[in-house]
Amino acid sequence: MPPQLNSRFMFCRGVKDGSGTWQLTEREPYRYRDLSDSRVHVVQEGDTLFNLAGRYFRPLPRACGFWWIIADFQPDPILDPTLKLKVGETLWIPSVRTVTDEVFSEDRRRLH
Repeated sequence: MPPQLNSRFMFCRGVKDGSGTWQLTEREPYRYRDLSDSRVHVVQEGDTLFNLAGRYFRPLPRACGFWWIIADFQPDPILDPTLKLKVGETLWIPSVRTVTDEVFSEDRRRLH
């Protein structure tokens, strides 16, 4: 089954290994960019990548599922999303425009 639309794996390629099994190539993260419409969020007790994505990407369907965009968008990307966020830590949050027009752009998809 190919990666679903708006999945973090949608920019991977499928390749067959020696046994004929399909494998995904490495995922190329979006990465941090200094954009004027990004927001800064100071982590509060109880914040998770999941609930922050739901709050900031609310206009998008299944917004909580885009936690990986926040993880990728940090100057030092969050590699283990299961770790608890540190209270007082600053996170950069891309705008909904960045998510729709850049992260999920057709031009970006064609590059991969």
